[in-house]
Amino acid sequence: MAPWHDRAGFASALARHALSILVAAFAFPVASNAGDVPTFAVDASWPKQLPNNWILGQVGGITVDWQGHIWVIHRPRSLTDDEKGASLNPPRSKCCVSAPPVLEFDVDGNLLRSWGGPGQGYEWVGREHGIEVDERGFIWVGGNADNDNAILKFTLDGKFVAQIGKFAPSLGSNDTTQLGKPAETALDKEANEIYVADGYGNRRVIVFDATTLAYKRHWGAYGNKPNDDKQAPYDPKAPVAQQFGNPVHCVKLANDGLVYVCDRINNRIQVFRKDGSFVKEFFFEKNTLGNGAVWDIAIWPDPKQTYLLSADGENNEIRVIKREDGSVVGSFGHNGRNAGQFHWVHAMAIDARGNVYTAEVDTGKRIQKFKLTSDALK
Repeated sequence: MAPWHDRAGFASALARHALSILVAAFAFPVASNAGDVPTFAVDASWPKQLPNNWILGQVGGITVDWQGHIWVIHRPRSLTDDEKGASLNPPRSKCCVSAPPVLEFDVDGNLLRSWGGPGQGYEWVGREHGIEVDERGFIWVGGNADNDNAILKFTLDGKFVAQIGKFAPSLGSNDTTQLGKPAETALDKEANEIYVADGYGNRRVIVFDATTLAYKRHWGAYGNKPNDDKQAPYDPKAPVAQQFGNPVHCVKLANDGLVYVCDRINNRIQVFRKDGSFVKEFFFEKNTLGNGAVWDIAIWPDPKQTYLLSADGENNEIRVIKREDGSVVGSFGHNGRNAGQFHWVHAMAIDARGNVYTAEVDTGKRIQKFKLTSDALK
């Protein structure tokens, strides 16, 4: 009888073959995937439905605090009558009512607290834009309406503490007492300084003491003195702009002391040292017109902070970029309104687990969560 007709013999051979594969697997383990490029999958169940018949408007900022909680600032005044129908007099529909401007979520999408809007002793912003949380327990928020030339400082529960600047006309990109429709802030814990991407009206980064709010320093593109001369529209064929365009839309600090700035309309990230000296720049999608290709940056939380993730609200994608040289090694997202797609992805944040959180403006009006699907944190 041929061996393959001997069922017992065939089963025995098969068992020996399986054992040899198992032994080989232990002797020669599969190579580790540590250092993989970050990849993501959308969590369509995040966040959970808001209580109190609440709804979000345009989401002007999003950040993650030291506890891994996600903080959002949205724009109640951006809601249309059909979206806030339950708040009209008389109500036109069952839903909805605007949520308070500032909301805190946990990693599972549960709402933890909310507050914001006009209050005693301060003037609230005209159009909410940018939010940051420091480890001392303070929230910093800004706005980009015409006279939103200040940054407000609150406790975690929404008690007003202080402000930088005033709700009054801007005094220009070299004034040290007033801001110019600031877009975003970043905290330097060790130096106790707050950096401001300033912004929609001014063309600079400006730094203050985070406690006394005293002015420290400021700079423009390439580390030079900024000016407010009228600029020509962005042209990918023209020489690169020597000033930041409006808006200077983000500022982020890496652990090695480098400062990353979004020059949104000029499709570039400029990199500086903390003293404002210029280091290098990266360009992305240089042919992008409209609102530009560099809207926000988040720094990857591995020990070396190997990557930057950059939100692009004109092309509606997020790029994964090597921080060392600016090369693009991945991307996700697409223009659209399905889960995992974007319409004007405006801001983003990353927690210590590699979860990415995004915020959309215009008619997007939502936040999304993307879970890490690769081994990219080692």
